[in-house]
Amino acid sequence: MTENTDGISVEGQNAVVIGGTSGIGLEIARAFARDGADVVATSRSADSVAEAAEELRDLGAETVEVTCNVRDPDSIAALRETAEDALGSIDTLVTSQGSVATTPVTEMSEEEWGQDIDVLLTGAFRAIKEFGAAMDEGSIVNISSMSAEQSREARPSYVSAKAGLNGLTRATAADLGPEVRVNAIAPGFVKTELAGPKLEDGSAFREGVDERTPMERVASPDEISGAALYLASDAASFTTGEIITIDGGYDRSSV
Repeated sequence: MTENTDGISVEGQNAVVIGGTSGIGLEIARAFARDGADVVATSRSADSVAEAAEELRDLGAETVEVTCNVRDPDSIAALRETAEDALGSIDTLVTSQGSVATTPVTEMSEEEWGQDIDVLLTGAFRAIKEFGAAMDEGSIVNISSMSAEQSREARPSYVSAKAGLNGLTRATAADLGPEVRVNAIAPGFVKTELAGPKLEDGSAFREGVDERTPMERVASPDEISGAALYLASDAASFTTGEIITIDGGYDRSSV
């Protein structure tokens, strides 16, 4: 970890961002690289990993190209070993892998249910277990969702997985502390590839979200990355087991 206690900085850190080749994860990887960290951004797609690595190198970061499937413990172990061989000990792990089934509970198959739970929750467990055991000190940042605390139509597996991720965050903060801090970020509506057309400008759903949100808009991925920088930095040295919601006030709006 860096010794900078004057502000929010990850300069000099080595970071791994799972799900770091698109959406929020990619923006976090970019933010870390801009701030002087070396970063491995990974996902299941070799092409996406290569594209992200090229961009991170352009930003001045050292990196290595390695894919990862969080449903496979051996893949996560290979990711850690490859990242450590290339960069040295890992200071920060970000879990930002994505999966979302949009099926009502009475119509949802066990396969759909199982995929969201395995990717979003058990995948995070596997990554925390693997990296946490190898970290002498550092920070783990899970990307949760405000949906973990809400009633969401046709999202039973996603909501359950994210609620479980919040619990996993708190439990592993107790297990890994004081050396390793574990926190989560719970974004609200963010315009990413995974969000799909519902959040496009002019859609009825988007208009409803904007009306209810005090900020009167949805977020862009770069508006989430600042929280990740904070949680990974020494500025958050006494912050662990926390879920930081970033939703433009949506969850607390009475509209």
